Amino acid sequence: MSNNKMTALVAGALATLISGMASTTVSAQDFTPAQKKIQAEHTALVKSGKVEPCFGTALKGQNDCYAGAGTTCAGTSTADYQGNSFKLVPKGTCESIKTPNGNGSLKPKV
Repeated sequence: MSNNKMTALVAGALATLISGMASTTVSAQDFTPAQKKIQAEHTALVKSGKVEPCFGTALKGQNDCYAGAGTTCAGTSTADYQGNSFKLVPKGTCESIKTPNGNGSLKPKV
């Protein structure tokens, strides 16, 4: 194998390794005790069946919890109607909520 091909293979493997490490760091965020409490409360509410997380409906800084990469918990969304942040809404109402970016979604919007 030529040196150019070997260099390309090593560079590709290194890039794959680094991107995997970066995504692990983002998903393994440390929550403060207050954030853990809020997260537990929201989880209990969702499990009760009375509410559901509605993605893409929260205003900047008003999400109910985890809002994807670069955020941690409640109040950390960085844009209005951020697709990976959610508000808890009464069960069955999410997809009828209209925003400037379309309706709310039961799954994170890309």
